[in-house]
Amino acid sequence: MPFDALRGFRDYPPPEAGARSEIRRRMRAAARRGGYVELETPCVESFELYQTKSGEGIAAQTWMFHDKGERLVALVPETTPSLARVFAARAKSEPLPAKWFTVSKSWRYEEPQAGRTREFLQFNLDILGVPGVEAETDILATTALLLDDVGAQGLYAFRVSDRAIAEGLGRRAGAKETGPFFRAVDQYRKIPPAEFEGELGAAGVSPDRVEELRSFFESAGTGIPAANLDRFLSELSREGLDTPALEGVERLRKLFSLLERAGLSDRTVFDPTVVRGLAYYTSIVFEGYAKTGDSRALFGGGRYDHLIELFEGPPTPAAGIAIGDQTLEILLKNAGRWPEGEPPLDTFVAVAVADPALQAEAIAIVQELRRAGRSADCDLLSRNLSRQLKEAARRRSRRALILGLREAAPGALVERDLATGEQREVARSAAVRSE
Repeated sequence: MPFDALRGFRDYPPPEAGARSEIRRRMRAAARRGGYVELETPCVESFELYQTKSGEGIAAQTWMFHDKGERLVALVPETTPSLARVFAARAKSEPLPAKWFTVSKSWRYEEPQAGRTREFLQFNLDILGVPGVEAETDILATTALLLDDVGAQGLYAFRVSDRAIAEGLGRRAGAKETGPFFRAVDQYRKIPPAEFEGELGAAGVSPDRVEELRSFFESAGTGIPAANLDRFLSELSREGLDTPALEGVERLRKLFSLLERAGLSDRTVFDPTVVRGLAYYTSIVFEGYAKTGDSRALFGGGRYDHLIELFEGPPTPAAGIAIGDQTLEILLKNAGRWPEGEPPLDTFVAVAVADPALQAEAIAIVQELRRAGRSADCDLLSRNLSRQLKEAARRRSRRALILGLREAAPGALVERDLATGEQREVARSAAVRSE
């Protein structure tokens, strides 16, 4: 019986693994252009980290087990608690603001489906030490930069909200607890209207307020664009919101003003149904979604101002975003923008005749090219010249250096441009140096 990958897990053979590596390379480069530095954390943590820090949903999906010391540990289901643990231990010496990014595997025991596997790669951006919405602005701007760099230009947009507004709406509607009310709001776009109204009722919303809330969310449509935001927020402020909710409104006004200056107004809307599921978010929250299709969230994040304190660190404002590899892959593949695989090979060194001396010379030239910073390879299977050149084309090589052609002068090579087919005779030293 063949040994297949476990359900919810995937193999990535070439060239798929190379394409994924290229995506990560571009994202890392964009994060560094944004001033973020890389953090790496373990793939196994104490289960307590998630049992009490991330909310019931994450804990229920965690792969947990007892290690040989009978400690209850878990495969990491998300990176933010690990980041908070690291920062809390370094808080006294860490310069602020801390701008970190992580690229790490995560594991969640949930039902596999399109865009969701049990093992996945997650790219995180986090800023610690910035109390204002300047942090969210920088995170969203850097996220836009890296999404554009991986090829997603024009394919995505951001939905932004503030949890304080949703909490205020819930209090005004008579919701008994925030958690059930947030879960109901989070389901607004995912379940039928009658079921949504039932969820609001179960959260304690009075019957006369259920229809009012449903109408309010309906009035927001798929999100309020920046051009209409001021009018919408002004109307919302007159609806009897309490002080914390009105503070959320003002945070949104400032955030959208900064996002406009950052050039993101064309891809950002206010969506009051965005609350995010994790327990540690405190105010501003956001999601990325595809502009076409079913508009499901591609990724998300927000502000988590109290998490560092849970790890015995000092009060530290923080915000972050997490981008999963599976939804991003689907977005790019559907648009025909997925990379081909590994980067093209610069030079393929071929031999025209079967000759051990020429093969040894080809290997020597390849090593010289590699030491000079070029990607280079040669045939290791003693194939004829035609098959070697086919291999060079398969590897998308820029050029081939051919040894042993009869028409070449003694000691000379033939350099062939594999895009145009043009070739010329060059001295060995010039071929190695040639750009």
